Amino acid sequence: MNVKSLTRGLCSATAAAAMMFAAATPAIAETITVTDIAGRTVEVEKNPSKVVLGEGRMIYSIALLNKEDPFGRIAGWKDDLINFDPDAYRKYAAVFPEVEDLPNFGSPYSDEWNLEAVISLGTEVVLMNLGNLLKAQESGIIEKLDEAGVATVFVDFRQNPTQNTIPSIQLLGRIFDERDAADEFSDFYQAQMKTIFSRVAQIADEDRPIVFIERAAGYNPAKCCNTFGAANLGRLVDLAGGRNWGSLKTPGYSTAVSLEAVFSDDPEVIVGTGANWTEFKPDSTAVLFGYEATEEVVQERLSALAHREGWPELSAVKNERFHSVYHQFYNSPYHFAAMQAFAKWFHPELFEDLDPEATMKELHDRFLPIDYSGVFWGSLASHGH
Repeated sequence: MNVKSLTRGLCSATAAAAMMFAAATPAIAETITVTDIAGRTVEVEKNPSKVVLGEGRMIYSIALLNKEDPFGRIAGWKDDLINFDPDAYRKYAAVFPEVEDLPNFGSPYSDEWNLEAVISLGTEVVLMNLGNLLKAQESGIIEKLDEAGVATVFVDFRQNPTQNTIPSIQLLGRIFDERDAADEFSDFYQAQMKTIFSRVAQIADEDRPIVFIERAAGYNPAKCCNTFGAANLGRLVDLAGGRNWGSLKTPGYSTAVSLEAVFSDDPEVIVGTGANWTEFKPDSTAVLFGYEATEEVVQERLSALAHREGWPELSAVKNERFHSVYHQFYNSPYHFAAMQAFAKWFHPELFEDLDPEATMKELHDRFLPIDYSGVFWGSLASHGH
């Protein structure tokens, strides 16, 4: 071998080594210290490539941060989106077919969860729900993951959504290195909430209607009723200018109530929640809200709920103040759209110019990888008698 070719060989070897070194450098991962929504200080890998979701519906939030490839870093999840919001699942699967191959690990707070599989995937972060903090602590899952070098981070879009949505989005933005997207959505969220706050502040207490939320109305046809306390959708009722009936009954997040109690109080406004639960629970008579819903079926099902025994006697039904809304708003950063619908229902004149439908369209156009379709709320149409 002449000197020239030897030199060339050495040069290319050096170049190859340099390239290998350059390629290997990102493997020295940068860790950041964050405070999660449970107030825990967590060391977490910045911009992780393998994240496991403790709940599939977390994709509602994650999609906001990366509309080009929301599933790019998701290594596994729980099948609740598939079971309880199949319309959304199909909508995402049509754009990102790889979602159909995502492993389902079930609930991280139960015995069914396959910890070994999660660790063997090389998972860097497991995202959990604040509402399950106690279960996670009791099961010892946090320590086990910690020992395996997997960070657990708690977010919250459900327990206290109006307080924790922005901090949760900002937290995800930092971890996923998508801070600009997190800021842009945060600004949009604040603007949408503010369309309501300034006006509601001027409404006297006596002008705020008592509102009963029937949680998952018709999910179990033989059973009524569950309602929210001063949290979640109950909180949204109060912020949108109503007085949440359930807040008067329970200090808790939600509670079972008797039909007699609802009938004797005869609340001015009734808002049920519904979703397409029929694939998971075929006998459900709930209103099938979601991306595949039609106005016609929404009206049919709303009417059936309003005509359950004893219900036609209620003021809310007689005065056509009987409404229903997409159940998954209770677990999603998009709850401002529900709140805008509430405000219009509670104070039609004051919020005449508010357009929650336009809000949903803008949300999808600007932030989400799927387009807007279907129906997400409805009011019982006049039945001409």
